[in-house]
Amino acid sequence: MKNKVLLQGNKVIGEAAVLAGCRFYAGYPITPQNELPEYMAERLRGVEGGVFIQSESEIAAINMVAGASAAGARAMTSSSGPGIDLKQEGISSMAACELPGVIVNMMRGGPGLGNIRPSQGDYFQATRGGGHGDYRTPVLAPATCQEMADLTVDAFDLADRYRTPVMILADGMMGQMMEPVVFREPAPRDYSDDFKMTGAGSGRSKIIRGLILDALAMEEHNWKLVRKYQAIADREVRYEAYRVDGAELILVAYGTAARIAKGAIHRLDSLGIRVGLFRPISLWPFPMAELRRLSESVREFFVFEMSAGQMVEDVRLALQGFARIGFHGRPGGVVPTPAELANVIYRYCRDREASIGKS
Repeated sequence: MKNKVLLQGNKVIGEAAVLAGCRFYAGYPITPQNELPEYMAERLRGVEGGVFIQSESEIAAINMVAGASAAGARAMTSSSGPGIDLKQEGISSMAACELPGVIVNMMRGGPGLGNIRPSQGDYFQATRGGGHGDYRTPVLAPATCQEMADLTVDAFDLADRYRTPVMILADGMMGQMMEPVVFREPAPRDYSDDFKMTGAGSGRSKIIRGLILDALAMEEHNWKLVRKYQAIADREVRYEAYRVDGAELILVAYGTAARIAKGAIHRLDSLGIRVGLFRPISLWPFPMAELRRLSESVREFFVFEMSAGQMVEDVRLALQGFARIGFHGRPGGVVPTPAELANVIYRYCRDREASIGKS
C-alpha cells in the first residue's frame, strides 16, 4: 500500500496535476486558491520541462494555457469567482479550437467581488459553459481531498481524450482543508496528438482556429462539437448513491454540501427518518437518468446547496413529474452545519406528513 500524505486541498490538486503530466501552469493570485499557484511555482521548478508563469491577468493566463496546449503540453490554470469570469472568453475559444486543458475553480461568495468564504454559486457558470456559443465544459466536483487528487488526474485524461477544456469545481473550504491522500500512478498518456503545433518542418502546416467566417462551415463545426458533447454525456457520468436503499427521502448535494449532508443523515437516523444521499460527481454531464431511476422507489427528494438554488434546476429537469422536490440553500459564503440541515429536513418531513394527513 502506498503511503498516505497529509496535504492541503489546493496543494493536493497541484501535486496530482504534476503526477498526471502537467508541465505548464499559468495563473493570477486570488483567494481562496492561492496555495495552488504557490505550490506549482515551486513544484514545476524541479520537473523537467516544467513551466510556471504568474501572468499579468486572468485573461492572459487562460490564453497562455491555450498556447501551451496547442504546442502539446498538458496545461492548467486556476482561479476563483471573479477570476473565472475573466477566463470565459478563453475557455470558449479553447472549446472552439478543441484544445485540451484543465481549469480549477475554488468557488467563493458572490456575485461581484463577493467575499472569500466558501460558496457554490458558480454552478450555472460552470455547467452552462459560461462563455458564448454552443459549447459545454465537463465539470468534476470532488467532495474530499482524495477525490481532488483522483479527479485531477481524470480531468487531464478527459481533456486529452475529447480535446476539450475540463473544469474542477470545488470551494474555498475544500481548498483550505487538510486530509490524508494517496496519490495514484496515472495511466500512460495515450491519445492522439496530431493537433499539436510543433512547427511545419517538412510536413504540411497546421492551423488551429476558432474563427470560421463561412456560416455553413461554422454550423458543421458546431454539429461536430455537439456530437462530441453527446459522447461525453453518454460515457462520462459520475455519481455516488449513499444509503439510498430503503430511504424515505433522498438528499441531492455535491462537494462540501454533500459532506454536510452526510452529517445530517446520521443525525436524522436517531430521529427515525431514513434519508439517503445522491451526490453528482460530474456536474456536467449531470446524472439525469441515474437520479430519475431512484424516483421509481422514492417519491421525496430534497436539494441542498451553498447557493440560492442552481443545481436544483437540473434536479427538476431530471425529476419533473416523477417526484416531489424540496430545497434549502445558503448563499453568499454561509456554511450551514449538519444540525441546521437536519432540522430543516425534519420540519420538511413533518410538514409533508401533516399535509398528507389533511388531504
